[in-house]
Amino acid sequence: MHNFLQQLPKVELHLHIEGSLEPELMFTLAQRNGIKLPYSTVQEAKDAYQFSNLQGFLNLYFQGMSVLRNEDDFYDLAMDYFKRARGEGVVHIDMHFDPQAHLQRGLPLEEVMSGLLRAKQEAEETLDLSIGMIMAFLRDRPADEALHVLEQAAPYWKMIDAVGLDSAEIDNPPIKFVDVYQRAKELGFMRVAHAGEEGSASYIQEALDQLEVTRIDHGVRCLENTALVERLCREQVVLTVCPLSNVSLNVVENLRDHPLPQLLAEGLKVTISSDDPAYFGGGMLANHFACAEAFGWGEAVFRQLTRNAIEEAFVTEERRIDLLARLDAL
Repeated sequence: MHNFLQQLPKVELHLHIEGSLEPELMFTLAQRNGIKLPYSTVQEAKDAYQFSNLQGFLNLYFQGMSVLRNEDDFYDLAMDYFKRARGEGVVHIDMHFDPQAHLQRGLPLEEVMSGLLRAKQEAEETLDLSIGMIMAFLRDRPADEALHVLEQAAPYWKMIDAVGLDSAEIDNPPIKFVDVYQRAKELGFMRVAHAGEEGSASYIQEALDQLEVTRIDHGVRCLENTALVERLCREQVVLTVCPLSNVSLNVVENLRDHPLPQLLAEGLKVTISSDDPAYFGGGMLANHFACAEAFGWGEAVFRQLTRNAIEEAFVTEERRIDLLARLDAL
């Protein structure tokens, strides 16, 4: 099974590039930029990667990204993950990035975008890896700020595939961002949103009805509402589930308790992603291995999960056909 999962042409729909910052690279960038970290060693930083909830993680997440200061830093961040993921058999990544988190720190949007887009181009040219770009808004920041950032990104609209919504879910319902998503729709962007991780199933419903999203990031709490499950199944709305992330943030206590098998049994269109791999126990391969062990899944289940992801990925149709052919040939 391990050999099969390594060779599987994996497609990741839910990856936060800032959450791929490994402690080793954090120390390298801190030294390069003259930043003093609150850790004396790489191991000490790794030991700090323990959280009781989403907010505890976010505090460390934003602290970690303080080492990102210029275009080269964002390039190094992205290429480090792209190479690591490709080594695990990943062939496509839909990558969330958080411009507000960097604008707040006084970094120009151009530094962020130039570094990420340079890495995307190089990865696509040299690694046999395709990259989708999801510009995510921080839901615990004002909605008018998100709208301003969307307009500010005008020079890059052609390079961005979708907009997303992430960060602290509690008390930040999707409806807060209706105007932002309406503008994104007018501009022709695909629309996705985190919902039903910490927030209730009603947040999933709201994201579908008010933001008109085509993809729900996480969505595991949909099972609280039978009518919602039926709708998600009927409309085949993809759920980008992140198993090891859910364990790390205590959405579930143990992976064996995870609702993934039930989501599949309900006929929902589920995929597997890593979310923030540096903080949550590993990338795509680790998540696949963990699910195989916890649920006893065979090849057929992983083939279906991968097919779901390929069908929903932000790729050209030519690339989608190629990836499906690779899956069928395995």
